[in-house]
Amino acid sequence: MSISVLKPGMQSSFQDLGRTGYQHLGMPVAGVMDARSHQLANLLVGNDADVASLEITLTGPTLRFTQACCIALCGADLSATLNGEPLVMNRPLVIRPGDELGFGARKSGTRSYLAVHGGFDIPLVLGSQSTFIRSAIGGFQGRALKRGDEIGIVRPLNEKNLEALAIDLWAIRVYLPSAVAQTLRSTARIVTSVQWFDFTESSQQAFVNEPFRISPESERMGYRLQGPHISLTKPRQMISEAATFGTIQVPAGGSPIVLMADRQTTGGYPKIAYIASVDLPLLAQMGPGDTLRFEIIPLEQAQELDRARAQAFAALKSALAPIRSRLLEH
Repeated sequence: MSISVLKPGMQSSFQDLGRTGYQHLGMPVAGVMDARSHQLANLLVGNDADVASLEITLTGPTLRFTQACCIALCGADLSATLNGEPLVMNRPLVIRPGDELGFGARKSGTRSYLAVHGGFDIPLVLGSQSTFIRSAIGGFQGRALKRGDEIGIVRPLNEKNLEALAIDLWAIRVYLPSAVAQTLRSTARIVTSVQWFDFTESSQQAFVNEPFRISPESERMGYRLQGPHISLTKPRQMISEAATFGTIQVPAGGSPIVLMADRQTTGGYPKIAYIASVDLPLLAQMGPGDTLRFEIIPLEQAQELDRARAQAFAALKSALAPIRSRLLEH
């Protein structure tokens, strides 16, 4: 095996861009919470965007590598170290047999993403390597990592000339366009739903003018928000509709819930708005106790922001092609 888990961390699970195409059967999409950091980590090690990465939450694991490989770590700054020394994030790094990756105190963000060249040797389940812990499927044995787990790597590096490879990779310039760079702020852009006007005017004003706090009862399925009471103009019954990442539902209690990666497939609560997809990574890097505000933007602007980020990632993939070529020839 290539990686030994010495300590598992709070919750470390393998995730890709999700298990799509099965919601009509009641199977949640799951996948990464922060697609931006996940995709960036994969590009930095020469992978396609949908190769699974290890999603690391708040308290990171301690991992020992038994084979040479190339890794990249992106997302939250959880004081990562390599053999006890600070690890450089957002760069491809050559790992030697016996190296240990560890984590310390949280400095910023909530989730880090570890990608390895060639990907991790874990099976596909319904076309995805994502872990859905509630159903115990996907990833590594359908669960978060545990002490003693042994994880394979699909494409370990030849141990000859590792120093030359490391020097060559370090010399490749990595420039992140603004549309790809991580943004840490407290305001998420939203698009109002068709049910926006089913809520009282005072609730509409409070929703965009007052802060909310992310509740301790928040995780990969959804973020519960504490703040102003959000009320309907009158009680209503709804037929359940498809649930999407970033949907903001309002149950009868008046406290909004933002649906996240492990969301259910359908929901019957009124929906006041949707998080613009470009800001889902921002929300994924927030956690319990953090303060969140909302800003309404037109649907067309949300679409343009999403398009700009996709174009920036496409340009970055081309710019980082030398990394992929160098790794494949090693």
